[in-house]
Amino acid sequence: MDDYLRLSASTARFTHGAPRALSFGDDGRLLWFLRSTGAIDAFDSLWVLDTATGEEIRLADPRELCPEPGPLPTAERRLRERTRLVAAGIGSYALSGDGRRAAFALYGRLYEVTADGTGTLREIPAAGPALDPRPNADGSRTAYVADDALYVAPGGRVSPDDGARWGLAEFTAAEELGRSRGHWWSPDGNTLLAARVDESALRRRWFADPAHPELPAEDFAYPEAGGPNADVQLWVLRPDGTGTRTRTRIDWDAETYPYVSDAGWESAGEILLTVQDRLQRTVVLLSADPATGRTREVSRTTHPLWVDPDVGGTPCRLPDGRTLTVTDTPSGGARGLAVDGVPLTGDEVQVRRVAGIHEGRLLIEAALRDPAEQQVLLLDTTTGETAPLADGPGVHSVTASAGYLLLTSAGADRVCRTVRTPDGRELTPADLSEPLPYRVAPVLERVTEHAVPTALVLPRGHVPGRRLPVLMDSYGGPGAQDITADPRRWQHRQWWADQGFAVVTVDNRGTAYVSPAHTHAMYRGFSQVTLDDQVAALHALAARHGDLDLGRVGIRGWSYGGYLSAMAVLRRPDVFHAAAAGAAPTDFRQYDTAYTERYLGLPQDHPDVYERDSLLPDAPKLSRPLLLVTGLADDNVHPSHTLRLSQALTDAGRPHQLLALPGVTHMTPNGTREKIMALELEFFRRELGLA
Repeated sequence: MDDYLRLSASTARFTHGAPRALSFGDDGRLLWFLRSTGAIDAFDSLWVLDTATGEEIRLADPRELCPEPGPLPTAERRLRERTRLVAAGIGSYALSGDGRRAAFALYGRLYEVTADGTGTLREIPAAGPALDPRPNADGSRTAYVADDALYVAPGGRVSPDDGARWGLAEFTAAEELGRSRGHWWSPDGNTLLAARVDESALRRRWFADPAHPELPAEDFAYPEAGGPNADVQLWVLRPDGTGTRTRTRIDWDAETYPYVSDAGWESAGEILLTVQDRLQRTVVLLSADPATGRTREVSRTTHPLWVDPDVGGTPCRLPDGRTLTVTDTPSGGARGLAVDGVPLTGDEVQVRRVAGIHEGRLLIEAALRDPAEQQVLLLDTTTGETAPLADGPGVHSVTASAGYLLLTSAGADRVCRTVRTPDGRELTPADLSEPLPYRVAPVLERVTEHAVPTALVLPRGHVPGRRLPVLMDSYGGPGAQDITADPRRWQHRQWWADQGFAVVTVDNRGTAYVSPAHTHAMYRGFSQVTLDDQVAALHALAARHGDLDLGRVGIRGWSYGGYLSAMAVLRRPDVFHAAAAGAAPTDFRQYDTAYTERYLGLPQDHPDVYERDSLLPDAPKLSRPLLLVTGLADDNVHPSHTLRLSQALTDAGRPHQLLALPGVTHMTPNGTREKIMALELEFFRRELGLA
């Protein structure tokens, strides 16, 4: 690898040493966060910033607590995959209700630390390899999961031994629905709401490590499109045996609404849960009585295609009792908000997230001018008027608590995090990460009749008139956005450009955050819209930029981007001359339920759609160089996707290259991505005739 790739690998893509998982506690006095000690330190410690004094205190160092760490519990390893967590050391923590204590798991052991000036730290005895600890309101008890059971310390097991998994989110919720937790303390700290997950009806998927044939294969339950989902229930558990029953089941029509996308307690002691039907056209916010388990409907959101999951923080109940839901604006030009069903925002505000309440108004993250940018706004829930809090160029986000704000701004060539206190002071938690090596200025343009966002990155020092081979580098799938003003998105692409390519990225229709019409264009079909927009955008850019050599076009991508790359050379060899396809879901009949069915419907209802989007029938058409890459430990896009396409290509007599990586997951951690990039570079240099 060259110097840049080595630097990117050793710094985890320039993230080691940067504060992450920041959250306020003790009414804003404390800002908790995780951070390693520097740019090449992979082990995150737990820190707190005292906003009164500006002092940073390290409360827990994983290397002192576990000098010889063992393996992660399997359930935690899989949860880290779901949440895309690559850091070592302390992966996550949870605060007590008062925000003065934190609990965390470290290689199966449990710890609690108090931010009391001395940083009192103690190990919590656990029943087994433990994960996901959650302290109650005053920190007197901690709930955690071990061996698929829910425990409380001090105390013991609180979930029944009934063969189900308790206290954790199922695969579908954590991977596709935005819910990564499975147990919640009541405000008084005496009662738990817990998920019960029965996966017995699901198919098992197996992983064997061919590099270690002496080890047994690992398996887990996977919800395959058209097949059964996990049976998810919510139960109220009373560890002290108070009340008339120690356990109460929350009752809703789970047959109609099998997905639980959110759950938790209100301050008054009521339970709120958000449920969805299987095709996600209806999202219902329910209130539940913890004593009886009976529920009542608070709000209902419907859409003829699907209710988009990208607006975080909705649906919810406002402090005055009104309900806030997501809605398309009447013109369909923006995704907005409604209060009690009445639209609150118009086409000028593309809402992306509801972050909380500040000074009596909603805090929202939204795009006002360009989908590549994101602003932080205060929104009046009566008048709909907005006021900017962070409105400069770039991508801004916010966390709020008790009048305190944490603003994160990514723009130009750096990321800044600023705490604003109610008395007007500003503090900045130290960022020890490696500075981004490139100051990238992608050329951003909207092209074709669909105004598709595109970006062009040229080599530094490029001399106009020099023809450049093109490298298409896009994700292209629903729920994602490539074209943003966040400088971290462009570092790898600038490296590719400096290798001699004109790098083109396209957010084709179906991707997120442009408009509802843009997003919903993928309804009942991935392949046609994705590929048509990529080709049309490439040609439009080449018409504007004469240095793009359309006689030498490569394409690369991972996950859905790998699907796009393989599809490009299989179906449009007249446009694309070589492809590197990583972790490609080659047949969506083998992908998961919630993601796939949201867009394509059930395969038994729409077999033609699934057949049209499958790449396996295209195998005999391959006439261009194709490099297939898969991680053999990938539990998201199982390696069988790539191996089945390779088998179909082999059966059809179509030469191709296959790189199967033992032990590598979908996230490609520990420098694996950079090693793959180095191999891809040699592939494209050879196949596109690059000197």
